[in-house]
Amino acid sequence: MDGSLYTGSTNNLEKRFEKHKAGKASKYTRSHVAEKIVFFEKYDNNILALRREREIKKLKRKEKLELVKMCQDA
Repeated sequence: MDGSLYTGSTNNLEKRFEKHKAGKASKYTRSHVAEKIVFFEKYDNNILALRREREIKKLKRKEKLELVKMCQDA
């Protein structure tokens, strides 16, 4: 476990996660093996989902961890 955080979007979370664990879904996860999903949001609109992905990617690590904690506490 290297403690890194990955942000991405998909229309099939379970399938994408299995590909990440196998190191086949993205260049990033080839060298950073996925361990678990700590946070997700569901959108019916792909444009909104991609917009939210960009917002999260711009967050600093501390802010991402706060977002995860806030959602786990809810």
